[in-house]
Order: sequence, then structure tokens, then C-alpha cells
Amino acid sequence: ALRGCAAGSGSTEADVTETSFQHSFIALLYSAGALCYAELGTTFTKSGGHYTYLLETLGPLPAFLRLWVEFLFIRPAVASYVSLAFGRYVVEPFFAPCVAPEGLIKLVGILGVTFVVAVNCWSVNLASRTQVTLTFVKMFALVLIIVPGVIALFKGKTENFQNGFEVDLITLDRLPLAFYNGLYAYGGWFYLNFITEEVINPNRNIPLAIICSMVTVTIFYVLVNVAYYTMMTPGELLMSDAVAVTFANRALQGVASAIPILVALSCLGALNGGFFGSPRMLFVGAREGHWPPIFSMIHIRRRTPLPAVLLLYPLVVFMLISGEIYQLINFASFSRWFFIALATLGMLIHRYRFPLLPRPFKVPLIIAVTFTVVCFFIVGLSLYSDPWNTGRSCALTLTGVPVYYLTVQRFHLPHRWRHFFNKCCKKLQILLEVAQQEVQTY
Repeated sequence: ALRGCAAGSGSTEADVTETSFQHSFIALLYSAGALCYAELGTTFTKSGGHYTYLLETLGPLPAFLRLWVEFLFIRPAVASYVSLAFGRYVVEPFFAPCVAPEGLIKLVGILGVTFVVAVNCWSVNLASRTQVTLTFVKMFALVLIIVPGVIALFKGKTENFQNGFEVDLITLDRLPLAFYNGLYAYGGWFYLNFITEEVINPNRNIPLAIICSMVTVTIFYVLVNVAYYTMMTPGELLMSDAVAVTFANRALQGVASAIPILVALSCLGALNGGFFGSPRMLFVGAREGHWPPIFSMIHIRRRTPLPAVLLLYPLVVFMLISGEIYQLINFASFSRWFFIALATLGMLIHRYRFPLLPRPFKVPLIIAVTFTVVCFFIVGLSLYSDPWNTGRSCALTLTGVPVYYLTVQRFHLPHRWRHFFNKCCKKLQILLEVAQQEVQTY
């Protein structure tokens, strides 16, 4: 969130005064979104997250488009910039104070993606245990950053907070790009909805998990930002490519070498969470007939959605090699937040159409409406702020419309193509040792 505003228009020290306002707004916005998805997750008990909610509320075309953009560029872009962050924190300490070579950063990022893909292909239990372990590592790293910053704050080191809440420098055109960076940091509240069918007692545990994690993340991230502001000037924050490393060299000289490792493991945890959740969306989409049947299959022994996980790997590697971190954020965020807004709009429409449908968790109407309107506003304004990246994102989303009408609504592919396609699917099924789901879980 601290570097968000710099992505829009260059790194000037005055830009940082915007972040205090943005940080508070982002925390409120993501909290409202998390509550909306808690209601969606308890109303619709299928896995698949965004895809399922759009399918149930707005129909098959928006759901297919969400599936299309998720695996065409949203998930590869998200995984790519997390991988780049992982590679930067691994490589940067070895080259400090010089600039680390981008090629080496991307190579280490690819190794991180490869490790996560291997874990998620090998075992569901191993992937979940890896996620729990890396989450504890992340919490430990955050505490390690928070403690010296808070101690310094109590000792009176407050000069970097002067005029920290002035908002007169905010320009409307830069807000969406700043929010996209900050919203990514607070993102993740919808990943649990991807695996609803694998959650025990989802009506209780989904809202409980979302609310508890929402509060925890808000507290920890606010304190981390306070720690950064206490020990570093706005200029240092904006100039640093690895803020935690700069902070550690300033405030944690005794254990400074451990911070990059902990932050890199934290990035690996975020990467693992994405690869654990997103393939379930593809799995459900294939099960509903919106994607080739091979992707609705699981490994006969390991019970992992192997084809769905493997599909992501080459896409992520390609985007990681060709992309730059802030371009990737802006590129992916337009479609991601557009469809989140559509999902919550669909929730409101579904409430109106089926007022008597049981909803174990129900978010107040004003929160849902406000969140939906703000999301549409930010998405619309981003077309003006960054027309190139958001325009490309919009265009790629629309390419799914003819694909839907040609391959899903009416299957117009030539007979030879269909025969070749079915033959390839059978060969892949034998090669990967995968089969259709036998036990209905929804």
C-alpha cells in the first residue's frame, strides 16, 4: 500500500501523504468485500468462488468470462508478480547496495513457481500444511518488523508522520492505480470461497474464518505500515524495491539477514494459496461444461486437480518472463475487480429475486451496495488513469464472448477438430492418471 501511489506517476515524496487516506479506505473496502463474500459462500455451497456466484446469479456468460480471464491472464499475472517479489527478496541481499539483475530475479521466481506447482500436484494435505506453515512464518516476520517500529514510535520518533493525513494532494485520476496496489496487499479474502466443498461446516466456518482473518490482517498490516513510517522517510520507502530489507538494515541490524528470507517465504505462501484455490475454479467450470472435461478430473491416487494446476504453470512462466511487477498489477486488477463488483451486484439481484432463500450469513444491505458502487467507480476510473493496461485487460475479457458462443452455447467446431480434441483429452487422461469425480460434494 505504501508504494501504491508511486505506480501511477513517478516517485515523489509528496505522493506518500496520500497513502494514509488510501490505507484507511482500502481496509474498509476490503472488509466490506470480505463480508459480501461470506454471505455468498454460505448461500451457494459449491466451490469455484467468483465463477459459481456469477453462474448462479447473473447467468452462464458472465461466469464463463470470469473463468476465461482468470486463466488467460488474471491468475498468471497475480502469480507472476508474487513470484517476482519472491525472487527479488531472495536475490536482493546478495547484491546490496547494487541493483540485482532482473534475469536472476525472474529465474528465482520461476523456481518458486515450480516448487509450488509440484507441492499442489503431489498432495492436497501437503499443500494445506505448507500453507499453514508459511502463514506462521509470515506472522512471525510481521511481528519482527512491528516490534522495533512500535518501540521507536513510543520513544518519540514521530517526525515521519508529520502531515501524514493530509489528503489535499490526492488527484482523482491516480486513485484507482494506487488502490489496485493496496487492494492486492489486502486481497485473499475470496480464496476460501474457491474450496467451499472442502470446508467442514461451511455455514459456520466460512464467515468465521473470513471475519477473523479480516481483523487480523487489518491490525497487522496497519502496524507494519506504522513501523515502516517510523523508521524510514517517505523518500526511502518510494525508492526501495524491497522495503522490508531496507527496514531491516535500519532497525534490525542483528537479524537483518533473516528478514529477506522470511519475506520471501511469505511470498511463497501467497503463491501457494493462489495455486491451491484457483484451480478449483477451473475444476468447477469444467464440471459445469464451460471448460474441457479433462480439467474436471482429479488424480486417481493423489486426489489433486492435476490438469487444472498444470495448465497454470506455463502461463505463469510466460507472463513472469515478459512482465514488470506494477504493469502486471494494473493489467490484472481491472478485470479482477470488475468481476468482483459483478458478483456482489449479482448477490443483490439474487436477494431481490429470492427474498425467502435461507442465508446463514447476511451482510447489511448498505455495506453491499456501497462496496459494489465503489468497485464499479474505481474500475471505471482506471480506464482513464491507465488506458493502455486496463484497455488491454478489457479487450482480452471481451475475447471470451465469441469463444463462449462458439464452444459452449452452441458447439460449432468442425467434426475433425472435435475428434482431434477428444483424442488428445483421452491421451492426457491416461498420461496424467486422472478421472472424473465419483463422489458428489455439493
